[in-house]
Amino acid sequence: MQKKKVVIGLSGGVDSSVAAYVLKEQGYEVIGLFMKNWHDTTGVLKADCPWLDDQFDAKAVAMKLGIPFHTVDLSDFYRQRVVDYMFAEYEKGRTPNPDVLCNREIKFDVFMDKALELGADYVATGHYCRKETVVVNGREVHRLLAGSDDNKDQSYFLCQLSQAQLAKALFPIGDIVKPEVRRIANELNLITAHKKDSQGICFVGKVDLPVFLQQKLEPKKGRVFIVDKDSELFVRDWSKAEIKNPEDEVLEELSKPYAFHPKYGKKIGNHNGAHFYTIGQRKGLNIGGFPEPLFIIGTNVEYNQVYAGMGKEHPGLFRKVLRIMPDEIHWVREDLAMNVGDSRRLNLRIRYRQPLQKGILHCRENGMFLVFDEAQRGITAGQFASWYDKDELIGSGVIS
Repeated sequence: MQKKKVVIGLSGGVDSSVAAYVLKEQGYEVIGLFMKNWHDTTGVLKADCPWLDDQFDAKAVAMKLGIPFHTVDLSDFYRQRVVDYMFAEYEKGRTPNPDVLCNREIKFDVFMDKALELGADYVATGHYCRKETVVVNGREVHRLLAGSDDNKDQSYFLCQLSQAQLAKALFPIGDIVKPEVRRIANELNLITAHKKDSQGICFVGKVDLPVFLQQKLEPKKGRVFIVDKDSELFVRDWSKAEIKNPEDEVLEELSKPYAFHPKYGKKIGNHNGAHFYTIGQRKGLNIGGFPEPLFIIGTNVEYNQVYAGMGKEHPGLFRKVLRIMPDEIHWVREDLAMNVGDSRRLNLRIRYRQPLQKGILHCRENGMFLVFDEAQRGITAGQFASWYDKDELIGSGVIS
């Protein structure tokens, strides 16, 4: 019987290295494929390894495991589909998630096409998540499940994948915990065994964000206002959202970000561009002299204004309801999609590594509304919210 062929994205990190080993042990014909997605060092902090080092490590792992190794340059696609999107979103005052986009647009789209050209039956990555295939009404359905390592579960980063993409995907280390991955790599004497996990933007690395964004976005001096935690701005009747079937108007009103205006605060300094800041950000203002740290609680890119609040429990950092516009709703499990008028209690998440939160989804003509049992810190337009049935990620969308 001919072996199934799997192309694995070898990134030069320990996770994909061990994933390649596991696949080989499972009897697959394994091919390593390294993606060169970014080689511009503008704004990238020097502590990060350049792509050449990662490529060297990936090739060394392939040689050690005795598998073929190839490199593919996807930098043009990455710039068009991920980086240009980032610039456009920041310019609008939104905060995108490039890692989610990278998986949807690059790893499981363009990269997958390249892998299939090499004759692959499947494409594998070193993500900490699991896939399970079941039959529903006579059709195969692919379930995207949280990884066994609660501390490293990366299902959130795959929240925009489709059934077609999942059908060809394998996640070999999804049921292994990180310390065990390190142990295996060390036992195999892989060059990546003790390599630190990558940080920052997917395939770019850790960046000085304002410097990185200044490739496209011009600095623009504006004013910073501090808003008192007792401001009338934060008086909202959240109990209206707790009604079993709240009115559309109530959900829409409660989902809106706080309407910041200079009348609610006083000027405390200047900034170099509202589009360089995001909700919940602590560093970067360079304004001192306050008894508690300052956090960004709002921005207005139209008028180039930034609003800050004092203390990590400032009410301006918290909201209980968010909205996803109808054209931004994505179902990983299309067979579980909600209809307009439906409400469903699920587990919710608005960022990677956030513990799952309890809440209710309300599907309405004017969007999907996520109502959390507890107010959430740092709900940010442009980020992705995802929803789970127990440990299965079934859908997601961009926060408006």
